[in-house]
Amino acid sequence: MWKIAIVDDERQVLQGMKRAIPWEELEAEWAGEAMNGADGLEMIRSACPDIVITDIYMPVMNGLEMMEQLRKDGFPGKIIILSGYSDFEHARQALRFQVSDYVSKPISIPTLTAILTKVIQELAEEEDKRKRQGELELKMSLFEPFIEKEWVRSAAIGTLDPAYREDSHLPPPYRYWRERSHLTVGIDLLRDERAGCLSVSDWNLFRFAVSNIACEVARKPFPDVEYTELHSTRSLLILHPQPEDEGRELEKRLEELGIRLADSIGSYLKLAARIGIGGLKAEWTKISDSTEEAFRAIDQRAAKADAAYEVYLYREERGSQPESVVPFPVKLSYRLASAMKSSQEAEAHQLVQEYMAVLKQHKGISPAYVQMLASELWGIIAYSLYETGMLLDEWFTSDRIAREIGSLLVPEQLAGWLKGKITELCRSRQWKGNGKHRQVVEYMTGYIHEHYAEELTLAELSEKVFISRNHLSIIFKNVTGESFNTYLTRVRIEKARELLLERNMLVYEVAERVGYKNIPYFSTLFKKITGMNPTELIK
Repeated sequence: MWKIAIVDDERQVLQGMKRAIPWEELEAEWAGEAMNGADGLEMIRSACPDIVITDIYMPVMNGLEMMEQLRKDGFPGKIIILSGYSDFEHARQALRFQVSDYVSKPISIPTLTAILTKVIQELAEEEDKRKRQGELELKMSLFEPFIEKEWVRSAAIGTLDPAYREDSHLPPPYRYWRERSHLTVGIDLLRDERAGCLSVSDWNLFRFAVSNIACEVARKPFPDVEYTELHSTRSLLILHPQPEDEGRELEKRLEELGIRLADSIGSYLKLAARIGIGGLKAEWTKISDSTEEAFRAIDQRAAKADAAYEVYLYREERGSQPESVVPFPVKLSYRLASAMKSSQEAEAHQLVQEYMAVLKQHKGISPAYVQMLASELWGIIAYSLYETGMLLDEWFTSDRIAREIGSLLVPEQLAGWLKGKITELCRSRQWKGNGKHRQVVEYMTGYIHEHYAEELTLAELSEKVFISRNHLSIIFKNVTGESFNTYLTRVRIEKARELLLERNMLVYEVAERVGYKNIPYFSTLFKKITGMNPTELIK
């Protein structure tokens, strides 16, 4: 209920207003009254009404003085001035206090009702806006940790937008990066015989365990650590050594950290892991270079720290890679995973093609290396789709994938096989039916069927489901097979056809009922979809 207070020095006006206001119709209630500005000020402070109706000329304290004090107090309610004087100067002064209306006495009941209705509508809209803003802020506060995680990952692999690669855009928890050096430690879980038996969902559990182990082990020698998952079997630690830690002593501590990581993952999870340590960087914007170096050290098996463990340090002098070793870049891997998550078939094909062009420049690529790449790339795809709720284990069994990979001997075969799998996945029914996306689209189609007559936009729905407009457009088309606008148009025309067949309304009335004010445009759409003019249907 909206609360309304009245301040006027004429008792007859007070009583008349209380009787005249249609309280039930406005869903409002009387909040209090006063006969001068001073008493009105205390009453309003106590009752906190939503609307104040006040006179200007009153004893002790006039209406303008009362309004000025209310606004100084931060009173957020609406104020309507009802005065026996049409004074321009007073009206001008009242504007400074955000007055909703200024009307002269006497006032008719219809006019009073109309003014109050308008003001209450403004209050309702403002409350709805505050509620939506509150929900958005709550949602953003819940998502903030995930947004920060994504920011860290983007910085680590080099996909951060250039506009954000400045110190001023560092999120508050990471502003200390400006005073530190940086390096990364790559963790790559081996797909050995035991690991090969794990399902994608099992891998997810093991990755969670790896994150706990890695952070616990790393924070002892390096208190400031971030951990981020990359894709499939790979993850990353970002370290920020103090300036005094640099030199041989730092290298020794990094070797010990790598050995402890490999040993702990092996002891607790019975998984084999390769550890790569990237080069030290003076600027945080170069962290992605250290990431590429960390995994390049793993792929090249360079500078092994200990004979008993697969821990490798990147060495600048050994940076040239053998002809037969062309690792899939971390940044490219992440882009491929993102493309598969959103079913971007063309983009995924392009990424594969870019890598194959690099691969063809190298001689001596062995069948074993081709098959290793195939296994890695399939792992990237499988895990990225698992994150969207799509499991590939039953659809593509491990035995089938192993047989297909075993038949790949040269890069051209790898490219063909990979593109075929990408196309099959992006166009499959299973992809289109994936749980999370289907739930979103079911909500959207239900909303369209309820609100088809309104001015619906994809941008409006994207705000309701907290998914970007472009991504939502892709999801909707993947699931329904048609664009949002095409689906909305089809629903409107189908509803129009039903109304026309009832023969209770004229064509222009039907058009307006389903959301079209332009009658010729409606008729054109109707004929395009149904094959006949709307007038033909009602003859």
